[in-house]
Amino acid sequence: MKRIYFIILLLSFSLINAQQKVELFPAGLTINPFAANTLEPKLGFLFHSSENELRLDIGNSMDVVRITNGKYTYSFGADLFTYTRLSKEGDFHFPVDAVDYLFGINSAYKIKLGRYELGARLRLSHISAHIVDGHYDNTLLTWKNNHPPRVYSREFLEFMPYVKVRSLRVYAGLTYIFHIDPKTIKKDNYQFGFDYYLPFKPFDVINPYIGYDFKLIHLNSYTGNNSIVAGVKLGHRYGRGFSIYYQYYAGNSVHGEYFDSKVAYSAIGINLDL
Repeated sequence: MKRIYFIILLLSFSLINAQQKVELFPAGLTINPFAANTLEPKLGFLFHSSENELRLDIGNSMDVVRITNGKYTYSFGADLFTYTRLSKEGDFHFPVDAVDYLFGINSAYKIKLGRYELGARLRLSHISAHIVDGHYDNTLLTWKNNHPPRVYSREFLEFMPYVKVRSLRVYAGLTYIFHIDPKTIKKDNYQFGFDYYLPFKPFDVINPYIGYDFKLIHLNSYTGNNSIVAGVKLGHRYGRGFSIYYQYYAGNSVHGEYFDSKVAYSAIGINLDL
């Protein structure tokens, strides 16, 4: 009798393994970055067209474990970003004004239902922000714009479900901040948006895209941030490649040291998708 139970157990495990594929450190991401969302993994520059400012992103997200079972895909991974505010000076100098660090873990789920894809991403992350020496005026011996360093950090959960039809993806998001400094900032943020890859049949490696993201953040009161992008990706639409894009952004600064500063700019960006 024990042998029969053992054989049944072995057959059960064989059936599970036959239906389920488990990958360690697979290529790509289960859920690709949302094009217009300002808090996504990037490796590139964003050049402001009307200000003496640019942004440098050095970041990556990766799936550590991916499980595929028929129409379903699950994954667990990690995030590590820096996004830096720089100014432009002569002789190819770019003093660093401020830098933000993000690290955390993520999980993702998606399912194929005919021509529809449903999914969601959950992130648990920490962000800390810092003023750097490029923000100091060595002539006046003071912090520029009378803005000394201040403590800014937050830990949060972000839940981002979406629905995708062909190459159009529409999403909505909720962020709950369970710890933040300064403590006067409220703990709930909301967002929605879309991204869309335009069909371009003559060349599969040329992929035009557009995206929009609206984020309602809660400081002392609710305020809206708008991000619009339009660009072209050279390479695989949902894989490795090189992107050049235009972005218009209006709202509160994405940099924690300037969280209560309103900004509006147009910019040209370049990005390597690894």
